Amino acid sequence: MTLSDSPEPAVLRLRDIDTRSVAALLSRFGLQVSVLADDAEIPGSYWGECEAGLIGDQLYARPDTPLHSILHEACHWITCTPERRATVHTDAADTEAEEGATCYLQIVLADDIPGFGRDRALADMDAWGYSFRLGSAAAWFEQDAEDARGWLLDQQLLDATGRCRYQVRGSLRDR
Repeated sequence: MTLSDSPEPAVLRLRDIDTRSVAALLSRFGLQVSVLADDAEIPGSYWGECEAGLIGDQLYARPDTPLHSILHEACHWITCTPERRATVHTDAADTEAEEGATCYLQIVLADDIPGFGRDRALADMDAWGYSFRLGSAAAWFEQDAEDARGWLLDQQLLDATGRCRYQVRGSLRDR
C-alpha cells in the first residue's frame, strides 16, 4: 500500500484502501457512500476541498478524501438525534459532548477498515491537525476521553466492553 502523493499531510485516503470495506461498514448504520470523481466538488462538505460531505443519509467523498474525514462525518451522522439525522446538510455537529463522542467513535470504527485501524487513525488525526487538550489524539483517547465514551455508552452506541453496537442514536434496537 502506498500513500497518496499530495502537498497535504500524508494520511490514508479513500483511494489507498478497498472502498467497498468503507461502504459496507457505513451501510450497517444506514449511511450510503457516494464516491465522486477526482476533481468533483464534494456536496455537503463543511470544510471543502477533499473533506467528506454529508447530506441526509448520503456521505460524499472523492478518492483523495482522508479516511479520518469519512469516519468523522459518518460518526456525526451516527450520533445525531433521529430528527437531525433526517435533515442533516453539511453541518452535523451539535454539542461539545457529541463532538467528543464523534471523535471517539471514529477511532473505534477505524479498526473495522482493513488497512486503516486505530493506530493509523490516531496518527492521521494528529497529522491533519485535530486538537486535543493532552496534545495528541492517542493521549486523549487513552487518558481523557471518559466523557466521550460515557456519552456513547449512555446512547447505547457502544457496549460495556467499548465495542460498537452498529446502530445509530435513537435506534429502535436501543430501547
